[in-house]
Amino acid sequence: MPPRPAAGPRPQPFQPPQGELSVLAGSANPYLARRIAEALKVQLTPCEAHYFSEGNVFVRILENVRGRDCYIIQGIHHPVNDNFVELLFWIDALRRASAQHVTAVIPFFSYAKGDKKDEPRVSIRARVCADALESAGADRVLTMDLHSPQIQGFFHVPVDHLYARYVLCDHIKSLGITDLIVCSPDVGFAKGASAYANYLGVGVVIGNKTRRDHNEQAEVLELIGHVEGRNVLIVDDFTISGGTLVAMADVLKSRGAKDIYACVSHGVLSRGAAQRIGDSAIKRMFMTDTIEPQQAPFPANIEVVSVARLFAEAIQSIHDRTSVSMLFPDPPAE
Repeated sequence: MPPRPAAGPRPQPFQPPQGELSVLAGSANPYLARRIAEALKVQLTPCEAHYFSEGNVFVRILENVRGRDCYIIQGIHHPVNDNFVELLFWIDALRRASAQHVTAVIPFFSYAKGDKKDEPRVSIRARVCADALESAGADRVLTMDLHSPQIQGFFHVPVDHLYARYVLCDHIKSLGITDLIVCSPDVGFAKGASAYANYLGVGVVIGNKTRRDHNEQAEVLELIGHVEGRNVLIVDDFTISGGTLVAMADVLKSRGAKDIYACVSHGVLSRGAAQRIGDSAIKRMFMTDTIEPQQAPFPANIEVVSVARLFAEAIQSIHDRTSVSMLFPDPPAE
């Protein structure tokens, strides 16, 4: 009887080269982070952020993340500066804890509005933020609907840019609204509105507004296109005061439009904005959950559509080293 071969080394469980997936929730988006983790079928990595009475913030990761592929979910919305500094500290903490790869998941990047030097002696704030994120140690950024997509070029690390319109449009399609036409509140979002219209298979009209100063109030001057007898969907990337949407709705009604709907990626909604929309001619407004609600329950005409599954699919794609662009059914129009 031949001798039995010597036993070789026991097979080791497969370890992906990018390390184990780890998802952490900063204090800005705890509910969205929980939904993303549920969609990924993982547990959130325990961590904590503590704000001291004088305003300092302390962050701590409560388990070992050495060698892991880490995703810290932290939006940059109100309080903007607190949330941004906290994100920098999370990235630094993950780096110092020897995470193999750190991705900053920023559902709403508020400082994206500061994308150019359009007045004398002003800061290009988005570029400063990009430099700070890279200096803190971020290997990658995952975000949604930047105010200007070219901000991706401010970074030297990869930026994955998600589009909320696919999730929002699928929801709108499910409502079966007939005689629909898409409206951009200004020429600046005309390409974005065209992308909505193409996905919905409808036409588009464009508003013309002016903003005389930095008081967040805009005046709608004119409408390019015809809306008489049509249901209209106003689309924009975000709304703060709700003033542009409300003013646009009034103009559309004066031009003979039937029901007015609105759709925004980010509902920033400063104090009084939700009620202003609730009292307006807008029948229903749809927005995503990239920003945690900061106020009392919304009026009945405001509806939140979750983008947690889209973020989860993007995180899984990055972790698996597959194409994030494959998540979108057609090329972005911006």
